[in-house]
Amino acid sequence: MRRIFMHLRTLIRFSLLIYISIFLIVGLVVLLYKPIYSVYLNGELIGYCRDKNKLQTRINSYMENGPETENETNLAFVSIDNLPTYKMCLLKRNITTNDDEIFNTVVKDGVSYYKYYAILDDDDEKVYVANFETAEKIIDELKDSESNNIDELSIIEKYETKLENFSDQETAVSELYEKKPVVVAKKTTTKYSSSGQKVSTSFNISSSRPSLGLSLIRPVSGSISSRFGSMSRVRSGVHTGLDIAASSGTTIKAAASGTVVFSGYNGVLTYYGHCSKLYVSAGTKVSQGTAIAAVGSTGNSTGPHLHFEVRVNGVAYNPQNYVY
Repeated sequence: MRRIFMHLRTLIRFSLLIYISIFLIVGLVVLLYKPIYSVYLNGELIGYCRDKNKLQTRINSYMENGPETENETNLAFVSIDNLPTYKMCLLKRNITTNDDEIFNTVVKDGVSYYKYYAILDDDDEKVYVANFETAEKIIDELKDSESNNIDELSIIEKYETKLENFSDQETAVSELYEKKPVVVAKKTTTKYSSSGQKVSTSFNISSSRPSLGLSLIRPVSGSISSRFGSMSRVRSGVHTGLDIAASSGTTIKAAASGTVVFSGYNGVLTYYGHCSKLYVSAGTKVSQGTAIAAVGSTGNSTGPHLHFEVRVNGVAYNPQNYVY
């Protein structure tokens, strides 16, 4: 029994010695070393920080708001491709942390992105503004002024690495505004068809493109020798049609179905001028593609060609909006 007691006492003394040694070692480590985080970027050690959460929060704030010293209202965010990793370690207490240096190393290659708005006219970026409210006011003002292109205007949000030059509201409205086309009445001449019906050859023209409610085909194949709206010494006013040069005698086809009385379906009329032969007479109903005449050089003409017009309710529109 005594022997057992002696062994037990020896064991207690030995355990106590071990605990004291561990305590002394831990105390020495705590006295000489401190827990800290080593920071790596792309696998390379760039420094040490005491609080990784605090450092990472600072980096995240920079990415969301940009540099602390700048106040750019259009800065959206800063993109940083490579973020640091952290590993806990023990270092001597005389080694200092370098949070600022680590922060500057991480953010130096960040790319700033700016948020702003573009106003498009038919998908073409025309003006740039700093915020959506300004863009809306510009569109509203153009609506109130009945700008002809209002249906083609749109607003898009942009994120780019550099800012465009912003326009103020007045300048933007001035640049985007488009007047509605005006019908110009320059000259009116009345002629009569073989049936005695009046035929309008007035110089009422428009640059817009109304829907005809039907499709047209090319009445003749050839090269365009004079375009709609052009001026020339051989005519007294603006050109109300399209001249298609072709050999004399070339067949002219009806561009659309209708009745040959100089009034067509849905108020749409097609005119064929300078013909050398007429294959149909007033009152004849023709189908699209029907041979109706032959190319000639009659009247005020400098050579064989077809003078082709498209008119809606007496106003001439550019035939190239529909054919050629």
